[in-house]
Amino acid sequence: MEYKEDDYLQLAGLQHFAFCRRQWALIHVEQQWQENWRTVEGNILHERAHDETLKERSRDKITMRGLRISSAALGISGECDVVEFIRSNTGARLTGEEGFWQPYPVEYKRGSSKVSDADRLQLCAQALCLEEMLGCQIPEGALYYGELRRRERVILEEKLRAQTVQMIAEMHALYERGYTPKVKTGKHCTACSLREVCLPVLCRASSARSYIREHITKEEP
Repeated sequence: MEYKEDDYLQLAGLQHFAFCRRQWALIHVEQQWQENWRTVEGNILHERAHDETLKERSRDKITMRGLRISSAALGISGECDVVEFIRSNTGARLTGEEGFWQPYPVEYKRGSSKVSDADRLQLCAQALCLEEMLGCQIPEGALYYGELRRRERVILEEKLRAQTVQMIAEMHALYERGYTPKVKTGKHCTACSLREVCLPVLCRASSARSYIREHITKEEP
């Protein structure tokens, strides 16, 4: 099965989806968005990485920024922050270049390494798009964290690939239904830029009626 371009979802949404399915739906289904200091820092970090005018090369490495990618098989599209093409015996053929070049995607993130796989899933999706477009295998990539100012190597193993494909399929299913999942509160709610839109505190009450009754009672003298 191949998706039509009109049905492609944003690749960057995979990180939102892995972080919180409700957050993803609020952004990508309901088209709601709010900035907080974390999103602003992230945007600043990505500005240079996505500058398509910056192209670096040496004898054995070409660095491209803001490379547009897509996958008809997965139905996603987006941009890579950075893709390094390293001269190799395997990899892809590049227009105007001799020999083979091994793609190495690098995704830029603010903060530091996370316990969850959200960032690794996004990087894996980028690799899957590049593999489809370039007709080569990409065994690994890296996440660059702004707070640590160093890279974290990510091996793109089969388990991570399968999880990525499954999660993208779930995204398509929810998007086609136009469905926004219910709130599931947790520590992640504190860091969410859509907290005031999502209002996770409302789910603590057994119903909207009991929530209103509780607050009216508190206000009575």
